[in-house]
Order: sequence, then C-alpha cells, then structure tokens
Amino acid sequence: MRTKTEEQNILHVQMFGKFSMVWKNNMLIGNAKSGETQFAYLMQMLLHNRKEGVSRGKMEQILFWNRDVTDVHHAMRTVIYNAKKKLKKAGLPNVNYIEQREGTYFWTEQIPVVEDAWEFEKLYEQAERETDPEQSLRLYLEACYIYTGEFLGDQTSTIWAAQEARRYREIFCNCVEEAVSLCRGSQNYLQMEELGLYAAKLYPLADWETITMEALIFQGRHADALKLYEDTIELYFREQGLHPSKRLLELFDTLGMQIQYGHAGLDSIQMKLMESENGIGGGYVCSYPIFQGIYQVVERMMDRGGQSVYLMLCTVVDSKGNPMKDGAMLEELSQRLCGVIRRSVRRSDVVTRYGSGQYLILLINTTLENCGIIQKRINGSFVVGRQRTGISYHVNSVICRACEEGIGTWESLSGI
Repeated sequence: MRTKTEEQNILHVQMFGKFSMVWKNNMLIGNAKSGETQFAYLMQMLLHNRKEGVSRGKMEQILFWNRDVTDVHHAMRTVIYNAKKKLKKAGLPNVNYIEQREGTYFWTEQIPVVEDAWEFEKLYEQAERETDPEQSLRLYLEACYIYTGEFLGDQTSTIWAAQEARRYREIFCNCVEEAVSLCRGSQNYLQMEELGLYAAKLYPLADWETITMEALIFQGRHADALKLYEDTIELYFREQGLHPSKRLLELFDTLGMQIQYGHAGLDSIQMKLMESENGIGGGYVCSYPIFQGIYQVVERMMDRGGQSVYLMLCTVVDSKGNPMKDGAMLEELSQRLCGVIRRSVRRSDVVTRYGSGQYLILLINTTLENCGIIQKRINGSFVVGRQRTGISYHVNSVICRACEEGIGTWESLSGI
C-alpha cells in the first residue's frame, strides 16, 4: 500500500480510451489536441515500452514518417530536448527523463509510472494463474473495469498502437468470457448482468448483450429481458442491418419457455392474447423471431391445402437501383417504408424489418397478381415528387416442404 506522498510522486498514465498523463493531480496531457502532438507520441511510446525501450530508428520512423525532414537525427534530438523542458515545467523532478543507452531510448526509473494498460495485463495474468475461483473472478472483473476503451483509440493509423489495441481487445474478451463463466458457476447473476452491460457499452455491436439477457433470464426478470432483446435487435438493424445472432435467438426461446403466468380462466387469457386497439389497423408488424415463427406455422398449415402464400422482400434503392448504404437518410426512408407497407397490406399479412433498408412481408392467401398490385400500392405512397430513391421487390411463393417431400400429415397418420 502506497503512502499519500508516494502516490503523489507517481506519474499516472492512461492509454485506454484516450491518452492522458497526470502528475500530482495536474493533467499534462488529456484533451484531444494535446494527444496528437509529437510530445504525446514520444511519451506514448516511451511510457508504454518502459522495460525494453524504443530504438532510435523506430522512434524516428513513427515521429517523422510523413514529414519532409532533412536531418532526422537532429529533429529527434530537438523533440527530446523540448519534451524534457516541458516535463520540467510541469513540475516533475529535475532528472534525466529520457535516457539513451546503445541506440535505445528509455523512460527514467527515477520517476515511477502507473499505466492502466500494464495494470490491466498484470491483473489478467494473475487471474490466469489463480486457482481459487472467487479470487480469480475478482481479478478478472478488476481487469475488465480497468479497460475503458481501445488502446490509444485516436492512433488507429499507427501500426504499433493498432497492434497493441488488437492484442488488448483480445485480452479483454478473454477476461469477460472467463468472468462470465465463473459468475455462472457461482450463480452470481447480478454481477454477470453488470459485466454484460459494461462490455456492451464499450462494444455495442459485438453481441455482448447476450450476457446481460442471460443474467436477466436467470434472475427471473423476464420483462427486462424482453425489453433488452427488442432494443438489441432494433440497434443491430439500425446500425448494421443485421438480424439477431443465433445465441440471442436461443435466449429468446429460453425466455419464452420460462415465462409463466398465474392461474386464470380462458376468457381472461384470451383478452390478454388479443392485439391492442392501437395496432389493429394495417399489416401486423413484428420482430424477426416472431415473424420466423409465424412463417413456420403458416408453412405447416399449408399441408391442409387451399392457401396460396407469398414472401416479399422490399429493399430501399438509390436512383441507379442499387441498395442504399448505411446512413441517416437510409434510416429515415426505412422508417417511412415501414409505415407505407403496413398501410398497403391487409391485416392478415405479416411484416418485419430484416436488414438495413429491408422489410419482409408474408402475404397470406393471395395471388401473384395481387403481389403486383401491392407493389404498386407501396410505390404510390412511398415515391413522392421528384424523389430519386425507390423500392426493389423480390417475391417467392411459400411451399409446404412436408407436402413436397411426401411427409404424411398428422391427420393422415391418425386416420382422420
């Protein structure tokens, strides 16, 4: 345990998220502009590579690779001289901050450094060696919460920083996975929930939401789990045009199996099953997993015969007929298209958002000609004025695979 005086005489360095240097509660570097100077680049390399140092050649390459410098060695000496002046002016002890030994630069050992990246890796290594599950979980969690973002996130174009960022990201993922495994084993679902939320905040589109959803299900908080599921699939659709991961769908099924209601009469149950008055107009808009379930039920019902069902895919396209890429305009058009589709189809038809700027429609008991009429109806409401964007359509008939493969129906097998 360090004394207060010892703690004050330590240079605190943050590499995760953003770069900062703090000496005796005074920030030497911390804002966006100060983190993108030659002084900052020099300090980042020296402070992170304290043990092995940085060769003069590597230092010069990183500092001057995109500059037209006649005498690189002289320029390097100038940068180091100015850095020492800056450190002394900031109040650090008057020592030789940057030492050169056999063509390699080192940060002085006379001023101790606490760096979040080093602390993070040290905790991870301790957790890997620890045999006691409780202590191991504590170390993994401590490591996870030290990791507050990408290593030197503003230096993604610098090769050495990008390599370290990738390595630390992998370590963070290992920490999260190991901590989650230990939380499951000890049934510490509250800690598991908090960790899932933290990981998803750092990497919102990396499927970490499944950790939180699993924890909520195990805690019996089904309403919260359902809300998280709906928010997550909306986020994935909006940001990347992706449908839910296999793991998220598995958890959704688990959630459905676990939800149980109190004893009630049939009339009361039926009232709860009915759609609210706000949603009874137009097509039925639902999430992708519910759409998938409805599709499978409709396909099964078709073996009774008499129904003609079509699946239509609507995609927002640009003036050249190409699918539009991500962006605010695409999201606005997607939201508008959803309302247009809902008003253009019947109440018995089912609608879901599939990808970025894409919607699926399950058209039940209709004809191919009627599919064309629906397309014209959607176009008539969606394309207004001199609007250059439009909709492309693809239609497939839904075929009962059991009938096609000659699999007997329940009625025929039962002699009904």
